[in-house]
Parts: sequence; C-alpha cells; structure tokens
Amino acid sequence: MLYQTGDKKKQKLAAEVIERLRREYPDAACTLDYDNAWKLLVGVRLAAQCTDERVNVVVEELYAKYPTMEALAAAEAEEIEAIVRPCGLGKSKARDISACMRMIREVYGGQVPDDFDELLKLPGVGRKSANLIVGDVFGKPAIVTDTHCIRLVNRIGLVDGIKEPKKVEMELWKLIPPKEGSDFCHRLVYHGREVCTARTTPHCERCCLSDICASANTENNEKSREKNEK
Repeated sequence: MLYQTGDKKKQKLAAEVIERLRREYPDAACTLDYDNAWKLLVGVRLAAQCTDERVNVVVEELYAKYPTMEALAAAEAEEIEAIVRPCGLGKSKARDISACMRMIREVYGGQVPDDFDELLKLPGVGRKSANLIVGDVFGKPAIVTDTHCIRLVNRIGLVDGIKEPKKVEMELWKLIPPKEGSDFCHRLVYHGREVCTARTTPHCERCCLSDICASANTENNEKSREKNEK
C-alpha cells in the first residue's frame, strides 16, 4: 500500500486539510447528475472542457431519447452528436460514448465493470473517469486528479510542482488514507471553485486552510490582488 510509504510530515498536513475541508463542505459530492454507472460514464466524458452544469442540462435530452444503456448503445454516433454538440467536441465525444456503450453491452453483458483496469479498456475512459466510477459508484478507494485537485494540492504543498495527473495521483496515494480519497477530491473541487480559484486571485482571506497552506498570502498573490483592486 502506497500510503505506508508516504512522507509523515505531508501525511499530517493532508490529515488536517481533509478534516478542515470536511467541516467546510460536509455534503460535497459529484456535481454531475446520474443515477447509475453508465450515466456517470456519459456525464464525465461530456464534461471534458465543459461545465458540469451544462452537461446536466444536455443529458436530460439525451436520456429522454435514450433512457437505457441498451438504447444508447443502439444509437448511431451521429444521432448522439446532434444532442451533445453544446458540450463541445461533439463528434469525438459522441463517438466515444457510442463505442463505450456498445462495449459494455457486448463485452460486459450490459454491466459497467467495477474494476479499475477493466474500466480503462472502455473507449474514452481515462484514469480520472475510472477513479470517479470506482469511487462514487462502487465505493472503492479512488483519487480523481482533475484540474482543481492538481492546482490545490500544489498550492497547499502536498505535492511539489507536479502537474501531470497520473504523477499527482501516485503522490496523493502516499498521503491520503484510501477511504478518504474520493470525498477529499470532491471537496477540492468545491474549494477550487469557490475559494482557491484559478482565473482570479485566490481568496486567501476567507480560506479555511490559509494558516497551513504553503502559498497562502504569498507575495505573488498579494501583487495579483493589488492589481485586481486597481
């Protein structure tokens, strides 16, 4: 288990971050709407370079026309594309969704696999998607390294200048207790959207982690804040 090999100082920091974010966002969960595994697979594919809010609107029409995995698997990619185009990259997303649903039907007997490595065999499914499925649907240990996660764990100081998602994931496995990974990553998304933002100066003055964060109230943040106030 990677957690047993982790840096003890960073593990202690991680434990404090986990606890504070739990208090701050007690009900944090995946913001994609779904009621079964195949719908989460569809949602996470559509969410690439698109907001979860828009995806949740678009899939209402998609599921009204194709209410079951079997119905979606039987649809042509062009038919799917016509509906999901507002999410961007419509052609490639529709192609992946079509191929993914057909593989689930033909290879896995209509059941989304609960094994991480098997999920990676599905068209359009990478580590982020596979971790989201095994964590949220099947309740297994998972760490989802999306852009919020990568940005925040670097700023906090849990990882040091690592931006490649798989490398960040591997580092976090050493620091985060397995049972905490999925909820921790959801809370990072909430915190990244509301406080530790990407396109504006981070709101360190109202951050529950500011006294333990490696980059809180740094000179660069102060300069950015002053620039925004002018």
